[in-house]
Amino acid sequence: MPSLKFCANLSWLFTDLPEFTQRLHAAAASGFRAVEAAWLYESDLKELQKAKEQTGLEVVLINTPPGDVKNGELGLGAVPGRETDFRRGLDLAVMYAKALDCRRIHLMAGRVPVGVDRATVAMEMEATFVENLKHAAHVLSKEGILGLIEPINTRITDPRYYLDTPHQAAAIVQKVGQSNIMLQMDVFHWQIMDGNLTQNIQKYFPLIGHVQIAQVPGRNEPDSPGEVNYPYLFSLLEKLGYQGYIGCEYKPLGTTDAGLGWVREYWKSHR
Repeated sequence: MPSLKFCANLSWLFTDLPEFTQRLHAAAASGFRAVEAAWLYESDLKELQKAKEQTGLEVVLINTPPGDVKNGELGLGAVPGRETDFRRGLDLAVMYAKALDCRRIHLMAGRVPVGVDRATVAMEMEATFVENLKHAAHVLSKEGILGLIEPINTRITDPRYYLDTPHQAAAIVQKVGQSNIMLQMDVFHWQIMDGNLTQNIQKYFPLIGHVQIAQVPGRNEPDSPGEVNYPYLFSLLEKLGYQGYIGCEYKPLGTTDAGLGWVREYWKSHR
């Protein structure tokens, strides 16, 4: 069975360092060989490239731009009327991804508009999302980049996020019907929204293109107290032959480095 590969999410880890370039160096010093991040768009691209070359790290994943954050946006993929802005953001994400040799982009769905009932706009938002994802699939196929969609839980994290269950996300991936659009499984969100992790992972494994982890409910290190048995899930992913990356997207209880004992133990036991 292949060993699992872990990458540091620089939007959550090493946040005592203000610059992403500094976090790249910190991740490399802590033993990671790969990193991911949500939004790097306020960082100088040449400086990011320089830090990547200096550290030898692989950049695994970035997100499409969130949109107008001040007005409550968190992605535009499923938001009717924002198709042009979604495509513009996709082009920016592709530019950064190509420059950093990043092969995965999380195509963020976005939120149900304020004051609008989810059920009344669900069909329109799904249709918008499917069309935008088909466009993204075409754009990304030219660059050899994988597009990912991630359900985010609406019980704790984001009550208005449109895409919130693994079942909804899998159905949309299947409607898009393009091999380079897959699921991003964040175990934290899947556990909160549906539980039944073993069955869901096995059922949707052919559609999973990326994994992220955090303990539930605190969103801390995977070995912190909580609901999810990560040693079991890691073993399950190994048995299934998962060969992608697992993003460490959690909030450290203390310093990032002090909380990395779990991954260092994994690395040590799988040498």
